[in-house]
Amino acid sequence: MSAPTWLHETFDPTGSSIGFRVTKKLDEVQSPFQKIEIYESTDWGNVMLIDGAMMVTTRDNFFYHEMVSHPALFTHAAPKRVVIIGGGDCGTLREVLKHPGVESAVQCDIDEQVTRMSEKYFPELCASNGDPRAQLLFDDGIAYMRDCAPGSVDVVIVDSTDPVGPAEGLFNKAFFDSCFRALKDDGILVQQSESPLALLDLIREMRAEMGKAGFTTFQTLPFPQPCYPTGWWSVTLARKGQGFDFRQADAAAKGFETAYYSAEIHKAAQVLPPFVAKALEA
Repeated sequence: MSAPTWLHETFDPTGSSIGFRVTKKLDEVQSPFQKIEIYESTDWGNVMLIDGAMMVTTRDNFFYHEMVSHPALFTHAAPKRVVIIGGGDCGTLREVLKHPGVESAVQCDIDEQVTRMSEKYFPELCASNGDPRAQLLFDDGIAYMRDCAPGSVDVVIVDSTDPVGPAEGLFNKAFFDSCFRALKDDGILVQQSESPLALLDLIREMRAEMGKAGFTTFQTLPFPQPCYPTGWWSVTLARKGQGFDFRQADAAAKGFETAYYSAEIHKAAQVLPPFVAKALEA
């Protein structure tokens, strides 16, 4: 590119698109599973696309990575063993390992190329890859959860792409059955759950599938995410029985830095806008 130009992702399900002004393409890899592209932008740092969909930017990734990890970890009484399904950019792993009580964090992503591209173009996200508590696996996350020992995991975080392609099998009862079995009685499942503005039907369906697997209580937490369709995203937590009161004092006194997450943000995210709350109660 001789001059800055615009890179757009058109997202048909929401009838919208998002764009970034970019100066050049830094890299492109066609893995056995998907196409991964990296661009240099004028204002948002590096941008990663997977099969044409915006995945990560240097500037705004902290919203997602912090909200997919810290609410669950501060809700669980004492999370020691965490499994991340997907998460190949390693940002969620980094956030999980900020919690000193975590003894083991397994990241299982089917596509090694996502991690290798992140190590090169988003090294800050990979800062904890060498942590002795971290285990990076490049394998089928569905099979990994199916083979997990029953009652062996405290928190499962599903940090996946949209429910198409390699991630399609991460949004149904069969997968949630495996998560339910692998979790301890006080365990928590976290699933990225798309836009609460435009994709409420998908969130409802996801919660219904979780319920069929045995989960009885759910909490959907919205947060801003500028690089994703509509700019408003969410995560959904599921438990076998307990509620979602979180350790507010511990969250307020956390001994690590975050850019977005705080005890106050966590508490505020629990209050859903009326139209979302009504739709999820239906």
